[in-house]
Amino acid sequence: MDGIEGASNPMMEEMQANGTGGVDGSPLTSTSRRKNRPIVSGEPLDIEAYAGLYTGRTKIKRLMFIANHCDNPGMQLEALRMANDEIKRGENTHLYREVVQKIDGRLGPNYAMDAAWCSTIERKAEQRKEKLESELNAYRTNLIKESIRMGYNDFGDFYYAHGALGDAFKSYVRTRDYCTTSKHIIQMCLNAILVSIEMVQFSNVTSYVSKAEQTPEALDPPTVAKLCCAAGLAHLEAKKYKLAARKFLEVGPELGNSYSEVIAPQDNKVIDNINFRDFLELVPEVRELINDFYSSHYASCLEYLGNLKSNLMLDIHLYDHVETLYDQIRNKALIQYTLPFVSVDMRMMADAFKTSVVGLEKELEALITDNQIQARIDSHNKILYARHADQRNATFQRVLQTGNEFDQEVRAMLLRSSLLKYDYNIRALRKH
Repeated sequence: MDGIEGASNPMMEEMQANGTGGVDGSPLTSTSRRKNRPIVSGEPLDIEAYAGLYTGRTKIKRLMFIANHCDNPGMQLEALRMANDEIKRGENTHLYREVVQKIDGRLGPNYAMDAAWCSTIERKAEQRKEKLESELNAYRTNLIKESIRMGYNDFGDFYYAHGALGDAFKSYVRTRDYCTTSKHIIQMCLNAILVSIEMVQFSNVTSYVSKAEQTPEALDPPTVAKLCCAAGLAHLEAKKYKLAARKFLEVGPELGNSYSEVIAPQDNKVIDNINFRDFLELVPEVRELINDFYSSHYASCLEYLGNLKSNLMLDIHLYDHVETLYDQIRNKALIQYTLPFVSVDMRMMADAFKTSVVGLEKELEALITDNQIQARIDSHNKILYARHADQRNATFQRVLQTGNEFDQEVRAMLLRSSLLKYDYNIRALRKH
């Protein structure tokens, strides 16, 4: 372990300082079938199957995220083991050192610090960088735009592979001045978007999605799907959940596994869109809970959500939003439950939501205070009374208002017509 410090060198330290840090529908089922089907249990996440959905740097970051946020020691070690194995297939010695430090000898000597591997990778990186610099200088001298573009692309790939995300982003963006076709612009935007997602700089993601969409002639269906996913993640990060959902709705089945360096098909789950029927088949528990929500079986829906919550908390993009989204889904269910009724027995409602009457009353009070439910609570009899507007009276009021507005407009038109007829404005000017 004493050789760890000696395995680094100035060139790699400079690269690691650039942008790298710790990785901190289908048809509704029948009622009888719904009663008999098994509820998804809160089983631990199958890390191997989960990691298999992703490739590249995001696979490693997701595994390290699980290791950092999971409270199961066995899952932590499994995630770190898989992250270590994946890193050693690449060239990122910075992430390797971080993973080995987290393993801390708990996986045996095979997962101890391999200083020789680090030295070999870093020596090859220096040689590769010198070669790329030499080639790029030659391209600049010859003023060959396509070669210069490819040179910057190669530099971007090099920096990305070694974890220098800041330098990778700069190199990819520099290709913009040497793009000669629309496809080159799309490639530059996709590269910039990928690195920006890794750096959690979603303002850049939004900007480059917009740039790519300005060249529609070069957008094939898989590329459109990738841009929609990237835009959806940017909206999600900004907590614009409705906009994020709309963007994910636009993702077509053409996406497949082509964007596994960012997102998997199972991450994108929406019902009532023909494009997502196949996606929902990959996650039957999500299909069932959405069907339950739309068929007003809220207790079953919330139970499904509760069982999925622990695994969703291990998702690198959803982690910060799970609690907010769960609260919004529950509030929406409470609101929809009360809409059809003039009065609601809170005891029956509490039973439907599998909660206590006292807890339900507090939730309803918050929704009424927030003006999301137009109702009042009879705390003594535990009844919720809806304040439905008098639709008949409201209709008459709108008709009268429209009539008054029409009368005023007609009178104004007649007045203007009379003024024009008798040249009133011209006469007034001549007096002066």
